[in-house]
Amino acid sequence: MLGAIVGVATLSVALFAIPLAISMERLYHDDMAASLDRNATWIAAVAHEDVVRGGVVRVPLPRGVPSTLTVGFFATGGAKLSGEGPATSRIAADARDGHVHEGFEHDFLVVAAPFPSDKKLAGSVRVAVPYGVVRDRLYRAWLAMAGLAVVVIGLAAVFALRQSARLSAPLEHLTKSAQALGSGDFSIRAPRSDVREADAAGLALEATARRLGDVLDRERAFSVDVSHQLRTQLTGMLLGLESALHRHDADLSGAIRTAVERGERLQTTIEDLVRLTRGGHSSGLEPFDVGALVEEIGADRRAALAEAGRGLTVSVPDELPGVAASLAAVRQILHVLLDNAAIHGRGEIAVQVSDLGDGVAVEVSDQGPGVPEGTDVFARRAGDGHGIGLALARSLAEAEGGRLILRRACPPVFSLLLPAR
Repeated sequence: MLGAIVGVATLSVALFAIPLAISMERLYHDDMAASLDRNATWIAAVAHEDVVRGGVVRVPLPRGVPSTLTVGFFATGGAKLSGEGPATSRIAADARDGHVHEGFEHDFLVVAAPFPSDKKLAGSVRVAVPYGVVRDRLYRAWLAMAGLAVVVIGLAAVFALRQSARLSAPLEHLTKSAQALGSGDFSIRAPRSDVREADAAGLALEATARRLGDVLDRERAFSVDVSHQLRTQLTGMLLGLESALHRHDADLSGAIRTAVERGERLQTTIEDLVRLTRGGHSSGLEPFDVGALVEEIGADRRAALAEAGRGLTVSVPDELPGVAASLAAVRQILHVLLDNAAIHGRGEIAVQVSDLGDGVAVEVSDQGPGVPEGTDVFARRAGDGHGIGLALARSLAEAEGGRLILRRACPPVFSLLLPAR
């Protein structure tokens, strides 16, 4: 950036100064020529003829004419009559046409004005000045311009240094933040600066880090939740097959059918959990009949509970509003509640669906001892693996705009509240 800004400044100064220097040279030349023209015309108007004819070497000049001028009177043929100057002058000879002429002779800037005598052209007045005078003025002007150009380029360099430092600092921070993000640090915070674009890039990087962190957290939670959700079903399927394998009087066909049914349920569970973990939400989904879902799950569970000597009753009203939630999420919540009742509860399990007007309530209860006082059943308890299923169920319910609560501790009654659409 430093080189670019200084280069642009240098090029701009050069593009401006070079034409200006050329114009200034022409200006000084024209200014000096105009001054010589005025003085030559003035001298020609006031000079006496005897001065011209008398062969005077030093011509007295009118008051106000610079004494540094070289003044001479020349005949119409260009020969010197009196005063200063060369013996012959081409420019003085050119003035015989009655007009003022200008040119260079012997490194002098010369102007010749016609000199009349008795209404006849008698010759011309030749006024000259060393061109070094014009050149000295021009060089001083060019030197001042060069100094100004150096100052401008220096200021551009200082500005470039400040700008490069101002821009490089936030960019270096962004680079370090990007490297930290690549190393797995999703808590990066890019410091704010006075560079709007760098701040916008920092905010975008922070947002990306948060999104990546959320995705990673969901994937990690999925690996824990799915193992918990699948362990019970997989264990039940394996135990059923092992039992049929070791019993001589076992119904192998029935055991295989049961294993296939449990395997299909296991596949549905995996698909639902993967879909939900990847960010599935209720927004934009069509409402579904929660009563039909409860009836379906109840029919699937009755056989397994009957083998354990327990019953399952389902109570669903004739008309229910559609539920504004993900079918996969509600299905997994109900499976968690029924698994919890089957493993930790006792007696008959009851599932009751109620119409709340602006929502639907699904209550799952059993006849077990319930939840000890002061226990948070929805909290994950690290180490023993408990609480994972109910914690997952509550998070799924809240993600769908509903609630999962423990309405009664003993006997336990869990209530799932879902918004109607």
